[in-house]
Amino acid sequence: MVSGKRILYYSTLSVLFLYFLFAGLIETKPFLAPFTVALVLALLVYPLSRKMEKSFFNRSWASIVNTIFIFLISLGFFALFSMQVKNLVDDWPKIKETMKPKIEKLKDFVFEHTPLSQKDLEESSKGGLSVPFLSTGSQPGKKAASFFSKAMSFFGNYLLTFIYIFFMLNYRQHFRKFLLRLFPDEDRQRLQNVILKSANVIQQYLIGKLILIGFLSVFYAIGLGLSGVSNFILVSVLAAVFSIIPYVGNVIGFGMAMIFGYLVSGNPGVLIGISLTFFIGQFVESYILQPYIVGDKVDLHPFITILVVVTGNLVWGLIGMILAIPLLAIVNIIFLNVHSLHPFGYLLSKEEKTG
Repeated sequence: MVSGKRILYYSTLSVLFLYFLFAGLIETKPFLAPFTVALVLALLVYPLSRKMEKSFFNRSWASIVNTIFIFLISLGFFALFSMQVKNLVDDWPKIKETMKPKIEKLKDFVFEHTPLSQKDLEESSKGGLSVPFLSTGSQPGKKAASFFSKAMSFFGNYLLTFIYIFFMLNYRQHFRKFLLRLFPDEDRQRLQNVILKSANVIQQYLIGKLILIGFLSVFYAIGLGLSGVSNFILVSVLAAVFSIIPYVGNVIGFGMAMIFGYLVSGNPGVLIGISLTFFIGQFVESYILQPYIVGDKVDLHPFITILVVVTGNLVWGLIGMILAIPLLAIVNIIFLNVHSLHPFGYLLSKEEKTG
């Protein structure tokens, strides 16, 4: 009975802890999400900042230059994305004309092989299944105000992220010494190792991902260009960048290529070319390049990784999915270097590690 009560007690505490943890993460997303993105990006450019400080820049100027460098890269990505959206809007009438006969064939197939009928489809459309944002309904002022509010919030967090990056780079020694002073002298060396390992694993993972993005950009551009995809260079770069999102990013990239390739032209040959390009590219990336470039630097169990990516999507959406693996890698390093938490490190890792 004592053992059963203890299990029930700790189980209840664990459930309550997880509930309030995730509820807190969701509520504090406007603050924590930009801060965490800034932390990861600061770790990415930290080696470059150190080299600049050793040459001809002081720490403040090196931090400013690296912050502006990341800012310009992000602006370039937004420019590519906006150009792609503009191309999609321009090609939308052509896509509708190309897909119209295919949609009619799909409807005929559904009506012939399922209990559904044309009347059911019309009733479901009348029942309010249309997209609210695209409907020509009432209260356009509220929609415009909501959109403006979300846009202002996004750009506010966007600019705040780069402010965080500058201060993290410029005052990193101050923050590191603060963390070390929280622990007794005998534990400071272990904490120092955890900080160094966490920084190194994030840097190696992100730099490896950037190399893979460069490879995919070139490979996709060649394959999609030969396949006859419209705006294949922009599509290739965006598809490669989206691959940084675990599991889902490749699907997004493939969907973009389908829209600007097969849906615009309607040529089945383009569909075959797109499918072959993405299949070969993903095979080479996953089984040939990634083991050598990224390797086992982020040594995480694949099942746990999927769970964390899904959880990141539920908590912080797209940003949560992108940050899931780097943050899980840091948590795993902490678990493996704290003796009492070592079983959790074993659970997260592919193989057993020693702290």
